[in-house]
Amino acid sequence: MNHNHRLESDIFESFKKGDQIAFTYFYDKYFKRIQSFSVQFIYDPDEAENLAQEAFLHLWQNRESVDSINGIQSFLYTYSKSKCLNLIRHNKVKDKFKNDLLNQKEKELNIEVLNSIEFDTLQLTELERIINESINDLPPKTREVFIKKRFENKKNAEIAEEMQVTLKAVEAHMTKALKILKTKLSDYLFLLFILICNN
Repeated sequence: MNHNHRLESDIFESFKKGDQIAFTYFYDKYFKRIQSFSVQFIYDPDEAENLAQEAFLHLWQNRESVDSINGIQSFLYTYSKSKCLNLIRHNKVKDKFKNDLLNQKEKELNIEVLNSIEFDTLQLTELERIINESINDLPPKTREVFIKKRFENKKNAEIAEEMQVTLKAVEAHMTKALKILKTKLSDYLFLLFILICNN
């Protein structure tokens, strides 16, 4: 045991001096451990392998700052954990950006599709009449909330204050209004979405 410890101490000293064979010894000893450790964070074996390789490159570049044999393992684990957490944060930001971009593209596509449809005056007049009739058929308070929200562009808090009701009541009336209108205007659902249901 003591002999092995002395042997490893000699290898460590050679590693500190830039001996690549000594570096390979520690690489072979710890690589699988670091890769397995990283997989626990990012659940991607290939990415974990890349990250482990990066950790050892960083170790080699900073070998003079490692004070002991145990310091090698500590250095590798600390670096790997930091990189894993950074990768997780980066992916969360990237996913949010992708979702925001997708929503924007979807909205642009809806507008492009609407613009590509040619309506004559009679069709638009008929559509407007049907929508107005459907809105007028809503229960009085539900209709009032819907008009204030969609046509007067008022916020829920403003509507609640004006009508002396709670925010939850405003939200409930809007949900009810949209449900009724989507049922009555099922044949015009896409246009309804573009014209009055899109924020």
